[in-house]
Amino acid sequence: MTGTANQIEWAEQIRARVSIEFDRVAKALEAASGGRINTPAVLEILEDKRAEVMARDEAGYFIVEWQELRDQVRRLITQDPRYQAHLKEGITL
Repeated sequence: MTGTANQIEWAEQIRARVSIEFDRVAKALEAASGGRINTPAVLEILEDKRAEVMARDEAGYFIVEWQELRDQVRRLITQDPRYQAHLKEGITL
């Protein structure tokens, strides 16, 4: 990871929380699907987004974008073109 030693340490802590947040969202999707969503398709998008986020190597990215967990994971999924295509089929998140 790139950044100062303090930034890297801080970013690694944030990165661990981000991974937990992706896990939480995945479990929530699986538990609440109830046929409303194409769960496997949305989980595939989720895992792709997780890989993109975790591949980032800049400490500043995690500090700026992920320090405060809000709805970042949901937004990443809903902004994905594959999810947008599923919206036309009537699924929601």
